[in-house]
Formats: sequence, C-alpha cells, structure tokens
Amino acid sequence: MPLALAQLQDIGDRITDRLRPWSRSAEFWVRAADIYTSYKVCQLRAGFVKDEEEREAMWEQQHELGAQKMYSICSELGGLFLKAAQILGKPDLAPMAWVKRLVTLCDNAPATPIDVKYDINFDLYSATKEMEKQICYEFDFVREAKAMERIREFLRVTNKKKPPVIVPRVIPEMVSREVLVMEFIEGTPIMNLGNEMAKRGIDPGGKIATMAKQKILTDLTLAYGQMILKDALLDYGQVKAMPEDLRLAYANLVIAMADDDFLRTKESFREIGIETWSIADNELEELFQLSLRMFDTRLPPGVTAMSPFAEDSSLNKVGVQSFPEELFSVLRTIQLLRGLTVGMGLRFSCAQQWKPIAEEALLNCKIKKAAEKFCQETVFE
Repeated sequence: MPLALAQLQDIGDRITDRLRPWSRSAEFWVRAADIYTSYKVCQLRAGFVKDEEEREAMWEQQHELGAQKMYSICSELGGLFLKAAQILGKPDLAPMAWVKRLVTLCDNAPATPIDVKYDINFDLYSATKEMEKQICYEFDFVREAKAMERIREFLRVTNKKKPPVIVPRVIPEMVSREVLVMEFIEGTPIMNLGNEMAKRGIDPGGKIATMAKQKILTDLTLAYGQMILKDALLDYGQVKAMPEDLRLAYANLVIAMADDDFLRTKESFREIGIETWSIADNELEELFQLSLRMFDTRLPPGVTAMSPFAEDSSLNKVGVQSFPEELFSVLRTIQLLRGLTVGMGLRFSCAQQWKPIAEEALLNCKIKKAAEKFCQETVFE
C-alpha cells in the first residue's frame, strides 16, 4: 500500500508540474489585461480634461501605477516573464516610469524560495481553454460578418422603436475569412467624447454632458444586456452563444445582484455551474461581493478601480474551483463597461439596468414551459 500511494503521489506531482506553466501564463494575461484596462480608462478620462498639464499629470500617475503592477507581475511569476520585463525596460520601448521600475529586475531581481508554489483561487484552466477558442474566432471574418447580421436583426426585432445602437451593414460580396468590409458610420469615437464636447462649448463635467454620457452608457448597456440575456452575442469579433439553461441561470443572478439578495446569489452560482469554496464566516456576503466584481459595474463610493483579481478581492476568502467557459466573455464585457462608467465619471449598475430584461427572460421561459405542459396534457387526454 505505501508503494502504491507513493506512485500515485509521483503521478500527481508530474501532472501538477505540467500544468503549472499554463497556470502562470493565464495569471499573467489576466493581470496584464487589468493594466491594459486601466490605461484605456485613463485615456477616456484624459479626453474630458482640457488643461494640458493636468492631462500630463494624469498620464504620469498612470505610468507609475502601470509600472508598479507590471513589476509585481514579472517579479512574482519569474522565469520568462522576468526576462520579458528586462527586455521591456528599455527607454525606446516603454515610458520612463516603466524603465526606472523594470530596470531593477536586471541586476536586483527578487529571490524566490525553493519551497514556494502559489496560485490565485480561480479556475484558470477554463480561462485558458476559452482564450484559445476566442483567439481563433478573432481571425475568422466570415464568422464575424454572420454575427453582425444576426445582432442587427435581433436588435431590430426586439425593439419596437429605434434600436439602442447602430450595427454597421456588412457588404456581403466583400467578405472572406481574411477580409471584412462594412458600411462607414459617421460619428465621434467614445474615447474622444470629452474633446468633442469641449470643442462645441460644452463643459465635459457639467450637467448637460453628464446627461448625455448617461444616455450613451444606458443605450450601450441595454444593448449588451439584450444580447447577453437573449443570445449572449457580446461583440462582433468574439461572439458567444449561451446554452439556454446557462442563459436563464445568469438572468437569475442579474436579479439577485440588482436586489442585493445574498441567498439568491449563492443559488444562482450553483445553477450557473460556478463551484466555490470558502474560508470566510460571512460566506454569503463575500460571495455576493465577488459576484459584483465579476458581473456588475457598480463601484463603492470613492473607488475607481475594482478587479476580481485585486488584492482586496473576495477571491482571497472565496475560491472559484470551476467557472463555465461561456461566461468569460460576459466577465470581460463587464470590465469594459465598468471602465466606461469610470472614464465618464458616472455611477452605474448594469445589473439594475438589466433586471427588467432578466425578469422578462425568466417569465417567458415559465410561460413556455406552462404552454408545453398544457399541450402535453391535452394530447394525452
């Protein structure tokens, strides 16, 4: 028996050693995405600032923050990531704040004890599987064109009035797997909204601008909500269709978050297929807070950034053992929408916006099941 146990332990150690590089890679990209998002948010916020010196100060602060985060990632993960930081820390490749911080990794890299092995409490295996699929989708323009047409038709059918967003028309005869041609839409990129308002004499921080930004964000959020809770088509390059049972379970979670219902949140996690473990006495509260970080855009007062993988996240008390691959696109979309709310200086909850849509989805499902049951009983009689 001791020999058999030793052999099993050896097999387990080998499997762990093989999976560890994938886990570290996934952690790098998750944390790198957080840095990228913070830069996009800074870009959006800077667009609303008129004073050039103030904008430069914002960017300097962002570079300092980004440099510290990248230093932490590469010094903690070590190996190839440490070498990448050494290459990146060159004046011609990165901002000066990055160079000053990363150059220390060339001759003063932190030592890692031999007996340390660590990980974030999240299902990184599903994340890497989904990432692999989505990268392939990104380069298939025929698939993207079909998705655009499906989204356009869906928004037309489900909105009696004008659809909340415009979907460009695809030019069918000019679409191949390598090329996608669509109609040109005249407009102002959302990242340049602040500058455009200033040019027209509108104070980017005034009441009129706030109302306009609120309207834009509401339209975007409702469009996303309709697609997520109906067909789960989140964007054109990376489209995701939810299975029916997962779609309804997610609708249930949206209502739970909008109503601050801790118990319903836990039940929704189970329905969705998110398996967790907890070391917290207040498990329900921590689970609810984790759900907000992953699936809602609301932020606590005074907070401008909130990631599921931050140091103060509930992931330190509630671990996610299993996470459905289909939901990673939703998680990414939430982070994008949250970045827009912060950049526009708004407080916004997509869960509260989506609640009516979620309730309608669950009601339609109930009516459909009741009708099917009635038909079956009628035929039987």
